[in-house]
Amino acid sequence: MKNTLSLARWPAAALALVLAGAALAGEDTKNLPEVKPLAAIIGNVRQERDVKALTYFNAEEQGKFLTGDYWGKATPDQKAQFTKGFQELFAKIAFPKVRKNFEHLANVLYEAPKTEGGKTTVASVVSIDHPVKKQELKLNYWVAQEKGQWKVVDVKVLGDSMLEGVRDDQVLPLLKEGGWDKLLKAMKDKLAEPELAKVKLK
Repeated sequence: MKNTLSLARWPAAALALVLAGAALAGEDTKNLPEVKPLAAIIGNVRQERDVKALTYFNAEEQGKFLTGDYWGKATPDQKAQFTKGFQELFAKIAFPKVRKNFEHLANVLYEAPKTEGGKTTVASVVSIDHPVKKQELKLNYWVAQEKGQWKVVDVKVLGDSMLEGVRDDQVLPLLKEGGWDKLLKAMKDKLAEPELAKVKLK
């Protein structure tokens, strides 16, 4: 078991598409409250306001999903350390790659939000006008309310969840092996690596 949290399952192309926001959404959906956080994320990431962009992700729901039954056993401090560390890792790994891919974003169309079994999702089709290969990819956003505001929890790219692989391959194995202490140490160690330490979030 590697004592690290690599987030290696997040390929660059998927990371770029995860945040292909609602700036180009259709007129019928762009003003819906469930879609607005997507527009806010894309706008802030484009303008290198990464810390602000992170406020449109539902950190607590992400924590619950990623750690499963361990979440209820964690102390408030452990929960706070995890959500802060995970968001910082995500921003430092994903956002720089996302910005590089924005120039190829041609169009984003969103369907009306759907709620089933208490879970709200927003389906979309993203058109990428890359000079080598044009693509159309289907994304499905899971959004949930936090203090009355809709925020993004997870995104499925072509059916592949952004969070499931990280949970199953990295977070849960670390928790099973050494509990919260091992997981939080792995996150701190990853953030301390020179490549990530030099990335400053604005």
